[in-house]
Parts: sequence; structure tokens; C-alpha cells
Amino acid sequence: MLTAAEALHVERRRRPRPSLRQQYDEYILQRIESYKNSVARNELLRLGEEAATELLASAEGQFVLTEVLMVDYVDDLIKKRLKLKSYRQWRQYVKSLRDAQRQPTHWGLEPDCAVVGLLRRIEPDDHAVVVGPSAESIACLLAAHDMAVTFMAGDLGTVDRIESRFESEALTASFVAYVVDFGRWLPPVADAVAMTVLDAGTLGELDSATCADLVRALKARTACHGLHVLLPGTSGLKPEALLSLYDGWSREKVGKPRRRTTPSRGIILTKPETEPCDLQGDLVAS
Repeated sequence: MLTAAEALHVERRRRPRPSLRQQYDEYILQRIESYKNSVARNELLRLGEEAATELLASAEGQFVLTEVLMVDYVDDLIKKRLKLKSYRQWRQYVKSLRDAQRQPTHWGLEPDCAVVGLLRRIEPDDHAVVVGPSAESIACLLAAHDMAVTFMAGDLGTVDRIESRFESEALTASFVAYVVDFGRWLPPVADAVAMTVLDAGTLGELDSATCADLVRALKARTACHGLHVLLPGTSGLKPEALLSLYDGWSREKVGKPRRRTTPSRGIILTKPETEPCDLQGDLVAS
């Protein structure tokens, strides 16, 4: 993640985006794994038997049937069953789609949302943590800009919905979603997270101790100069109510000033160098 000053002076990204071929391979892998997770074990065994029969029939004793060959052939059978596009077909389709996905309006977001002004600072392979259903569209937008995203919500319906959304949009960034009981357990995340986006409404549903523990744990995994973005939810706690948990963090401006009567676009906070990133600690809420 570039700092605001670096973003003003860098004309091109220091690390290139993944090639279209890499994105296609990731897309195919995601669809195949999603299919395997959606069918019963008996159906997978039947596919394995079908693959073994066809391989043995075509081999005529010319090679040894190995587990690697079996897995590859089963994957090919699934690709045919799902009628997945060839690379050439997918490339033509996805170029225009990717341009659209990088626009906030594609996800129903306002152009002046707090996260939108940070997009130029993202570098490929930066990792984001996104918490809460009201930040679901933000997770999609960040993934469209090549961030690896860990999404957390307290209910299965939200997680199922965003996983289906990623699949239908052919988003190929690294993405994982968790149903989390924030008072008991938090999933592992990448070392030195570049950006964390918090739905203030979701945090407002937690008791004060659990909310503080969650923010503390996520702050500990944030890289120096990393960002926390506090977004207003559909109801409940306002982002300003969380500022007391960010002592020592600097606050960035969010777009042009607005009148007090207009809704908040969110708050952006930057981690100081004096606060270390806990690369060894686990995200476990007390």
C-alpha cells in the first residue's frame, strides 16, 4: 500500500497486475473448487470412476494411471460440465468487465465513498480485511483492484451472498469469507494488512469489550502506515464513536468538506510507525 505522498509521485505501479492468463487460471480453479464443494461425495466418486474408465480406455497401457492424472482429468470433466469459457472467449468477455468492476458505481457505491480515494494507492498483492455486511460492496471493489480480501460477517447469509457475488462476477483476486462469532474467535489473516475496512454498524452490535478487542486485534495486524477505514452502517454506531480506540493514529481527509447535515462518508486512519505490527500474534478475541 502506497502512502498518500507516494501515490502522488508514482506514475505506475511498482508491481504489475497479474496477467490475464494468470487471472483466467485462477478463475477456472475457483469455479472447479466451488463445484467440488457444492456436490455430494458420491457424485465426486462417480466422477473419479468415470475419469479412471476413460483414461484406461485411451491409455492402452502406454502410461501408468497416477493420482495427478486422475485429478487433472476430473477437473477437465467438471470444466465440460460447467461449460466454462475457453481462454480466448473469457479474455474477450473479461476485459470490458474488469474496466466496469473498477468503477465504484458498478457496486452501487457513491464516488465520494471514503475508500474510493484510496484506490490509487493500492498495489497488487496488498491485503485487505473487510468486516460487516454493509461493507460487502467495498470488498468487491477492492478485489477488482487486485487486493487479496478477507471478509468477515456474523451471519451465514451474508457470507453465502458475497461468495456467490464473487463467482458470478468472475473476480479472480484471492478472497476468503468467514462467518465469525466476534466474541469468541477470529480467523487468521495475512501478515501486515494494508487496509482494514470496518462497518461501524456491525461493531455497534457488539458489547464494548468485544468491540475494543476486535479493533485492537486488527490494529495489531496492520502494517505501519496501513489504513483503517471506518464506514457508517445502515444503522447503529457512527464511525466517530470508534475514534477513542485509535489513540495515536492520524486521521486523513476524506474528499471535499461537506455540510454537517450530510451523512458521513467514513473516516480514514493511518497507523503510526511507533505502533508495531504484531506478525506473530493470533487474532483471538477474549
